[in-house]
Amino acid sequence: MQITLDNPAGAPQPLSPYYSQVARVEQADGSALLFVSGQIAEGATLAEQSRGVFETLAALLEAHGASLAEVINIRTYLTDITELEQYGAVRREFLTGTPPTSMTFEVSRLFRPEARIEIEIVAAVPGAG
Repeated sequence: MQITLDNPAGAPQPLSPYYSQVARVEQADGSALLFVSGQIAEGATLAEQSRGVFETLAALLEAHGASLAEVINIRTYLTDITELEQYGAVRREFLTGTPPTSMTFEVSRLFRPEARIEIEIVAAVPGAG
């Protein structure tokens, strides 16, 4: 098994030098698992922040030959669970296939005070064969 930690050049860069955005775990059959660190985004509303996060996640996956269609697990952290419906509407715009496994949490605060949402994902990338 080979593990590569990465901050892809073509994707938005991390907000801190203390973590890698993607851990790629190569499997024996040529497939890979991508573990993507929690992402936040700017925006005045939860919908704007959610959209920005999904766009960043898509760019990180694309840098590893994947897309949001390969997401198998998603963990969402909200600072106000009453906004879950607003987040869900944006999520459905980006995750259009069979829904991945999922957990959603309400937290008191996130890494940046203005952040209202943080999302981390796991994606399974099929092998070339």
